[in-house]
Amino acid sequence: MLDSFSIKIVRWPLAKTAEVLNRFGITANQVTLFGFAVGCVALPALVFEQYLLALFLILVNRTCDGLDGALARIQGITDAGGFLDISLDFIFYSLIPFGFVLANPDQNAIAGAFLIFTFIGTGTSFLAFAVMAGKQGIENPVYKHKSLYYMSGLTEGTETIGCFVLFCLLPTYFPVIAYIFAAACWFTTITRIYSGFITLQNINKKVEH
Repeated sequence: MLDSFSIKIVRWPLAKTAEVLNRFGITANQVTLFGFAVGCVALPALVFEQYLLALFLILVNRTCDGLDGALARIQGITDAGGFLDISLDFIFYSLIPFGFVLANPDQNAIAGAFLIFTFIGTGTSFLAFAVMAGKQGIENPVYKHKSLYYMSGLTEGTETIGCFVLFCLLPTYFPVIAYIFAAACWFTTITRIYSGFITLQNINKKVEH
């Protein structure tokens, strides 16, 4: 929901930083892999309840996620890079609640498992429509610079980052925050499936006529 606004805010500083990285010969895929590696270190940080360290690592990961896209727009967007980026993003998204589950299984296990369950819904609805949009040649007017169709929803990247920040700042409230965000994710999943189905159905009807 907020991605279209947050992208406008961070676009300029990311673009300028990407220009510097490009001059040093750093590639978009290298930034993607570095960001993912840093993000993975958040898991042991969470396990040992080092929540501020985990928050720092999460923010570095998300910054790299913006930088790799900015670099790709300078160096040339590729399907391989887009595939790598989105695949590692979804793994990272599930890694964070799993870390909280490991940190306190008695308190966080059910809520964490439920949140990861909802991420399956948001992720599959997002990626499935992206595949079909690619086949049908559907373009998203808001995210033209992306390597695949980005389907909007109530919970997008910005909201997910905000949720992770709250987890780290208020770890004792993880179950409450997780359940609330999971409910929002299910709303996103349902609306994506509905709107995606209607969009593709209408396209098929036009083709038939």
